[in-house]
Amino acid sequence: MNPLPVATFYFNRRTLSKLLSLILLLVIFSLSGCGDTNKTAAVKEKNTATETSKDIKQSNTLTANDIAHKYIIVDTHIDVPYRLEEKYEDVSQTTEDGNFDYPRAKKGGLDVLFMSIYLPAKLQKTPGKSKELADHLIDLVEKIATQSPDKFAMAPDTKTLEANFKKGLISFAMGMENGSGLEGKLENLQHFYDRGIRYITLAHSKANNISDSSYDPEKLNHGLSAFGKKLIPEMNRLGVMVDVSHISDEAFYQVMELSQTPVIASHSSARFFTPGFERNMSDEMIKLLAKHGGVIQINFGSTFISQKSADDYNTFKAARDAFMAKNNVKQDSPEVEVFVKAYREKHPQVFASMDDVIAHFKHVIDLVGVEHVGIGSDFDGVGDSLPIGLKDVSAYPNLIQGLLDIGCSERDVEKILSGNILRVWKQVENYASEHRQTR
Repeated sequence: MNPLPVATFYFNRRTLSKLLSLILLLVIFSLSGCGDTNKTAAVKEKNTATETSKDIKQSNTLTANDIAHKYIIVDTHIDVPYRLEEKYEDVSQTTEDGNFDYPRAKKGGLDVLFMSIYLPAKLQKTPGKSKELADHLIDLVEKIATQSPDKFAMAPDTKTLEANFKKGLISFAMGMENGSGLEGKLENLQHFYDRGIRYITLAHSKANNISDSSYDPEKLNHGLSAFGKKLIPEMNRLGVMVDVSHISDEAFYQVMELSQTPVIASHSSARFFTPGFERNMSDEMIKLLAKHGGVIQINFGSTFISQKSADDYNTFKAARDAFMAKNNVKQDSPEVEVFVKAYREKHPQVFASMDDVIAHFKHVIDLVGVEHVGIGSDFDGVGDSLPIGLKDVSAYPNLIQGLLDIGCSERDVEKILSGNILRVWKQVENYASEHRQTR
C-alpha cells in the first residue's frame, strides 16, 4: 500500500480533530438534563452546549445549599393562611406544626412564597362567604408581615420582590385558590387586585361560576362559564396571572384560546406519571402551555408524583370510607382516628422519593425545555403526603441537588427556582401596563 501524501495526512488529522470537538460538544449537550431543548432554538445548539458546559463547571464550585442562597427561590403555592386559620402559630418563630416557618425558610433559601388564599368549595353554596374568607385571610397575611418587618414583607409586584430580596426579607405574594371569591362580579377582581392578589386559580374541587373542576365529575360549564370567558381578558388587563391548576381539561383549552398573556399552573405535576389523574397536566397540555410561554410549577404531594403513592392512598381511602359507613361516623371522629392509626401500622404509607419528584422536572424539561417548569410545592396543603427529603421549606437544597445530579447547570437551576415564573409575572405586568386603561 502506498503511503498517503503528507498534505492529505495533515488535512485528515485536522478534520478528525474538528469532528472530535463537535462530538464532545454534542455529548456535553446531551448529558445536560436541563439544556435548551427548545426545537426552535436548534441553530443555537453549539453556543448553548458551550454555555451549558461552562455553567456545569461553575456549579461544581458551589454546593446545592450555596445555590439555594445565591438565587431567588419562588414557591407559587404554600397554604400557610388556611393552616393558621385552623390553628394559629407564630410563623416568625419555629413552629411545632406545618411545613413553613421563618427559621426553616431561611435555612432552605426560600425568598418568595405565594400565600394561598384558599377558599373551600363548600362556601360557594352561601353567597358572600367566599369573598368574606378571602378578605379575612388577606388580612391575616398582611398582619404576619406587619408584625415582623425585619423578616417578612409584602410583594405585590416583581420590582418590590427583588428589592426585598436585596434586603434579606422573605416576600409574601398572594394567589387566590378558587375564583369563587369573586362572587361572579368583575368589580371584585379589581378589589382583590388592589388587595394584592396576583394569580387566581379559577376553580377548586367543585365547578363554580367561572370554571369546571378537574375533581368534579359534573362539568356544569362545559369548560368555562360565560362569566369565566369574560374574566380571562379582564385578568390579563389588570395584571392577574391566570392559574390553570385544578380546572378541567376542557376549561384549560378554552383558557389557552382566550388569554393574551402566558398562564401558569401554580401547583400541578405531570400526568405522564399518574395516568387518568386529571388534576395533573397531560403532555399535550404542557406543550400548549409552553408554546404560549407559560410555566408548570411542580406540586410535591406524593399522590401527584407517584402512582404507587396514589394507589396506596386510594386503597386506604376506600377502607376508611367503608369503616365510616359501617359505623356511621364522620372523618374527624375519634373512632376514625383509631382506625387510621391501626390501618397505617399494618399498611405503612407510601411516600414518593426525591428521584420521583426530579423525574417530573426532567420530564417537563425533556418535553418543552427548562424555561417552562418551576416550584409549586403545596406545602401546608397536602397534609402528611410530602416526599422523602422534601418535608418542609428547609429542603429546597435537596431538590437543587437532585437537579444538579441529572445534569442541570447552575443557570438552569436558577430558571427553575425563580427565573421562569418571574419572566411570566413580568410579562403579565408589562401587558397590563399597556392595556389597563382600555376595555
